[in-house]
Amino acid sequence: MAGTSASATVGVRVDDGVAVVTLQRPERLNAFDPATVRALRAVVADLAVDDTVRAVVLTGAGRGFCAGLDLADIDVDGPPEAFGAWVGAFMRDELNPLVLELSGLPKPVVTAVNGVAAGGGVGLALAGDLVVAARSATFRVVFTPALGIVPDTGTTWWLPHLVGRARARGLSLLGDALDATTACAWGLVWEVVDDDAVVDAAIALARRSAATTPAVWPFVKAALDGAPGADLATQLDVEADANEVLTGSEAFAARVQAFRNRAR
Repeated sequence: MAGTSASATVGVRVDDGVAVVTLQRPERLNAFDPATVRALRAVVADLAVDDTVRAVVLTGAGRGFCAGLDLADIDVDGPPEAFGAWVGAFMRDELNPLVLELSGLPKPVVTAVNGVAAGGGVGLALAGDLVVAARSATFRVVFTPALGIVPDTGTTWWLPHLVGRARARGLSLLGDALDATTACAWGLVWEVVDDDAVVDAAIALARRSAATTPAVWPFVKAALDGAPGADLATQLDVEADANEVLTGSEAFAARVQAFRNRAR
């Protein structure tokens, strides 16, 4: 795709209007370093404004989706507070914006979890609108038991909203591996498929999601994301405001006419 900022660690290919974005550090289970985060942000920025791309699939190369931040490639020498300051700046300046930009893409995003998602890889996977997992995939929130830190990459926001208080705390405090089938039963995953079908299944879902009017997606995402913190009256206003705009468009008029024609 012309103009897309693909890199050595982030690949992009387009399949009939669906951009398949692949993390390409398989030897590190696609753990991200600062350069990879910046490369992925550049790709997301390009996709946001590319009208030829109607939906996005995010996956990982090899046997893992993403193992979170690659600590092996980060220099931890020097006073601990200096490293802490670096981590805080990296999260605020690069990692947190990535999560917001990916989850806020004005088009459907499907994450295809092809293997282990650990640490920040869990938050990255859950930033998608739909999550498809390979049967062998696992989710591990290892921040607290392994490193003594708070889960990040949006994980502390996604988990309580998706699985509730008890399960969010259990996953975060214990760090146990959550298999794909259980993750689906708990509401983290939309669909579990055979390992060799995970990307194709994600592309199929992305294509189905993209079949609607492109203008609707930002409204749907904003309404669903804002709902947990809103009361019913507020949410009803959100729905009315969105549909006032959408039903007043030529795209909606065309869909209504097409529906009437089919009904005759």
